[in-house]
Amino acid sequence: MTLFSPPWIDPEGERRGLLTYRDALDFISRQGRFAMKLGTERTRAILDRIGAPDRALRGALIAGTNGKGSTGACLASILRAGGHRVGFMPKPHLVSYTERIEVDGHPISEDDFVKTLEQLRPALDEVATEMGPATEFEMLTAMAIHYLAPRVDLLVCEVGLGGRLDATNALDLGVAVITNVDLDHQKYLGNTIGEIAREKAAIIKERDLVITGCEGEALEIVEDYTARVFGTLWRLGYELQVESKSLGWDGSSLSTSGPGFEYGGLRLSLVGDYQPANAALAVAAASALGSGAEPAVRQGLAAVAWPGRLQVIAQRPRVILDGGHNPAAMIKAGASLRRLIGSERLVAVFAMLSERDPLQLVGALRTLRPDAVVFTEPASAQGHAIAPEKLAELFGPSAEVARPAPAALARARDLAGKSGNVLVCGSLYLVGEVLSLRD
Repeated sequence: MTLFSPPWIDPEGERRGLLTYRDALDFISRQGRFAMKLGTERTRAILDRIGAPDRALRGALIAGTNGKGSTGACLASILRAGGHRVGFMPKPHLVSYTERIEVDGHPISEDDFVKTLEQLRPALDEVATEMGPATEFEMLTAMAIHYLAPRVDLLVCEVGLGGRLDATNALDLGVAVITNVDLDHQKYLGNTIGEIAREKAAIIKERDLVITGCEGEALEIVEDYTARVFGTLWRLGYELQVESKSLGWDGSSLSTSGPGFEYGGLRLSLVGDYQPANAALAVAAASALGSGAEPAVRQGLAAVAWPGRLQVIAQRPRVILDGGHNPAAMIKAGASLRRLIGSERLVAVFAMLSERDPLQLVGALRTLRPDAVVFTEPASAQGHAIAPEKLAELFGPSAEVARPAPAALARARDLAGKSGNVLVCGSLYLVGEVLSLRD
């Protein structure tokens, strides 16, 4: 008898029919989409009960405050261009849970998502009995490994929250990437750069090759962790070098070098003058994994796509999506956007989750110098978002409120005018909701 009945079983235990994708989502979300139990124990227990398929996987585990998704997307694209079968575990998703489990750039199908969950049910029940029910994120991590392990030869995995206690830290892939460290998720990770850096550096395993863009105190901590586990460290600005030039909305050109590689005249399709640093970390990781040949690097960076990061989805007015949802990310993306649009009119559509500090994020929003802001609330985060009325009051003049998100976008487009710009920002849930409007 199972500890908790799946949603496709009625109270008397009779099967209602085939499990649907919606049933599967209801099941994995039963602990709450925003619930959290930090630690790797349950993930490790689930993986061990299905034969520890992760033990045979090689690849890169990528942590950091910002840029880890872009770095992962660049790395996966380079590895695919090099002829590898590549698994990618980005997080969070923008539109569909299937985005979290990718093979060669293609999300798992809804049918395979359901089948994978059903195959894991016995292990999930056993672990639930002994250690308590797995969280949504733990189940998704185990599902991804179970599905990907027999299908790929290299895995790129983005860490979710922090590092030390994140479910993905049950994995040891041989290469650890830490993009950078800034203040974010202080409730769980600590209130200082040093405390947060220690959480993220804990993804480093014995004899890992470690690649980082960290600076200052965070870099010192990464250096110490790497030395203690007899790892090898490649640091941006030291062993790794990058030079770049913005190509505006076409991305960047860059040159990068490191131990055993040196490439010039590369084209990066991602927009934002902070993206070349992420690309350089990805090139280094590809080299560490034996797939850093120049043709693969050149083709992979030119082809990479990463939705929701200064992504233009419409013109007249130009509508841009950016998922940066901490102050450092918003300020960096906002400064890059201002360099792209100059003095053109800018209207922001903004929402944020209640776990974050509204004073900090609204302050970051002001640095974009928007001509107007329309505050809203994503439907997928109802009950977990800060009321737009409160945000508008904090922001002051030129702030409006509109619900739902499509109405907020429509109002922002009117305010921007045909020659202006609309930036959708502050929450990945909001970005995903607006992105789905195109379907």
